[in-house]
Amino acid sequence: MSTTTDANALGNYLRDRRQRIDPAVLGLPALRRRTPGLRREEVAQRAAVSATWYTWLEQGRGGAPSQEALERLAQALMLNPVERQHLFMLAQGRPPEVSYAADHEITPRLQRVLDAFELSPALVRTATWDVLAWNRAACAVLADYPALPPEERNILRLIFAADRPRDKQPDWESVARMAVSTFRAESVRAGASRHIQSMVDELCETSPDFARLWSEQEVRLHGEGTKRLHHPGTGTVHLEYSTFAVEGRPELSLLVFAPMTAADGEILRSLLAAYDAGHTGHPD
Repeated sequence: MSTTTDANALGNYLRDRRQRIDPAVLGLPALRRRTPGLRREEVAQRAAVSATWYTWLEQGRGGAPSQEALERLAQALMLNPVERQHLFMLAQGRPPEVSYAADHEITPRLQRVLDAFELSPALVRTATWDVLAWNRAACAVLADYPALPPEERNILRLIFAADRPRDKQPDWESVARMAVSTFRAESVRAGASRHIQSMVDELCETSPDFARLWSEQEVRLHGEGTKRLHHPGTGTVHLEYSTFAVEGRPELSLLVFAPMTAADGEILRSLLAAYDAGHTGHPD
């Protein structure tokens, strides 16, 4: 890469993205265009910025663009999320501010990944801890998610639900404390503070335990750990878990549990057999 390219990485990137846009897609005439893509004036008009300033920006002398201007340029150039982030990194040396967008769909490929964990409970949760997808083992060991109304498929709602017995989790207090503090940190980091407020208010009203833990203002990020679950008839199963980011979906996390010992694996098999005996078809 040449020194000129290094010195004007932002301008070169803007020009490249501009020239890749087909004017016909935007309903613009394609006649008498000496170069491919949009003209600088057309990008400036779409982004509601000065054509002179945009020209200077491509030439490397437009000054540092504001976040608002970059957002308009990203929209004008129809950048995807990865391209938008790259634009901000070039212009400001940091990614754009997080803007949470709730999306309650996962790809069939990601569901197949979940299903591949035959003996390990696995699920996909949002930054607001809604459970979007799960596998058969998760239904057998954690919760029968298909039997729950969609609005109740939330980890915090399940932990603090008044009608769910707490003796299934011998470490309920520590689990609840970890969940609340991690939920607080993850939701803020994802820019979802506004989205969680109604649920937080509701849980504070219906659960004194949640209100107590929420008022402590504790935050932590807990990507892995251990968990004990007691199931009548099969005993206590010990699990270890890890949390993974979903590439291209920063608002989603993949949570996978695994038996800690061979004996725990046998308990999981028993729970799966009991679940299958009581259900027909796939849990999805």
